[in-house]
Amino acid sequence: MIWLSSATIARLRDQLRARGERPSLVLSDAANLSPDAADLLAATMEYGPLCEAMYLMMSADGKISNEERSVLKGALRSISNESLASTYIEAMVDAAAKNVALSGREKRLADVAAQLQDDPQRGEVAFVLAAAVAFADGAIADEENETLSDLAEKLGIDDARVEALLDAVETDVATRPASTS
Repeated sequence: MIWLSSATIARLRDQLRARGERPSLVLSDAANLSPDAADLLAATMEYGPLCEAMYLMMSADGKISNEERSVLKGALRSISNESLASTYIEAMVDAAAKNVALSGREKRLADVAAQLQDDPQRGEVAFVLAAAVAFADGAIADEENETLSDLAEKLGIDDARVEALLDAVETDVATRPASTS
């Protein structure tokens, strides 16, 4: 399984915090939502685009491995400071899969990028997390490489920055602690 250092996760989490709080969510039917539904909606607003970017990466080659799934879940838990329940993560993954099935990969990638375009820091976090998923099984498939390139382009991340971000992920992978299993 891929490992992102605590320093990298902390940096990504701090990037998300540094950008400021997201606008408040105003719902016309808020009284009709259960507390769990309201929590899931808030989690989806905050982490949904990041989850979907990672889902698009892990499904790029048509095979979703346990390693990729573990990286996605671990990344969301880490950047949320362990506040995301597994059921919420699974619900966001299921929603991402349904979105891809309904709209197609290209449209979903464009939609995710559009959700992140006004916040370059969140866009970079999404890119790094997608790259971590791509590295999860030890090799980047051609489809994953294409997805990373498309994501970077749609997010407006230039080639030099892409290289710097990928180098940081590769360094984390290379310096991960030895497995104890």
